[in-house]
Amino acid sequence: MMEPLVSIIIPVYNASKTLSLTLESLRGQTYKQLELIFVNDASTDDSLFLLNEFKENLLTSSVKIVNHVENQGVACARNTGLANSTGKYIYFIDADDYMSENTIHIMLDAAEKEDLDIVGCNWYLSFKQNSRKMSQPNFKNGMEAVELMLTGQMRWNLWLFLIRRELFVKYNIGFLPKMNMGEDAMMMTKLFYYSNRVKLINEFLYHYNQNVDSSLTKTYSEQNFFEVSSNVEEIEKFVLRNDFPQHIKNSINFFKLNIKLPLLVSYNRTNYERWNTWYVESNSHIFKNPYSTWRTKFLEWACVNKMYVLIDIYYLVVIKMVYGVIYR
Repeated sequence: MMEPLVSIIIPVYNASKTLSLTLESLRGQTYKQLELIFVNDASTDDSLFLLNEFKENLLTSSVKIVNHVENQGVACARNTGLANSTGKYIYFIDADDYMSENTIHIMLDAAEKEDLDIVGCNWYLSFKQNSRKMSQPNFKNGMEAVELMLTGQMRWNLWLFLIRRELFVKYNIGFLPKMNMGEDAMMMTKLFYYSNRVKLINEFLYHYNQNVDSSLTKTYSEQNFFEVSSNVEEIEKFVLRNDFPQHIKNSINFFKLNIKLPLLVSYNRTNYERWNTWYVESNSHIFKNPYSTWRTKFLEWACVNKMYVLIDIYYLVVIKMVYGVIYR
């Protein structure tokens, strides 16, 4: 019996500085029945050269390189990848991250043995010299997984899940074109809702590369806010119009608080002020989420009361010193 094909979708835009690590990770996968779909989103650096070189030298897996004439963003790139996929399962990886060599093997083995629609895993938050293990909570079904995401207990990044491709096709699930922030949460909410059997496996398989210094000057454009808001609106509409339990529908405000939390980890007063006015209806729910950490509640409380200096101190002590020194 032929092994099932797994389609791995990799959006690429000016990623030449990090792409080699990702390519090596894909080359080293112990599972070889792979369809690697690179969507070159009109890169202007050496990304396409690296992709063509990789394709010429990789003989163990199928490699597709799809080129966008104009840069369209990660949402459209992933839609292009889905349109060109033929595998039984879909997996996403970013062009600046990497996987453990047995990632696909382990996740696929669980999916096939238990006839799962979605398989989740744990991950590493990787810095220049160190990595921190990040555990996901267990979930028994798709509805429970959505609740965990909305209440902030579980990450929703696409690279944490191996997904049966039939879900995308049967329910016509795709990314909102040009809406490139918050798209993972929107996608996973829909996929979990339509899934029948899901499982988290207790393995740390994905390495998410984190640059601590990058958040120090992190700013958000109006386009960024529009993209996130569009995906949040899509999630809210989807949850409210479908048969989710009421307690999950009530968690939308918790989700809005989680979505805007990065504004409070930026050392940027403009971001703090924007936090106060963005999804203002959620601000009264700060102390109502039993799963929110005391540190998160402290930051949110300080911002509501415009005690911005406390947020600055937290950033300098926790983010710059703890993450910036210990995990550098």
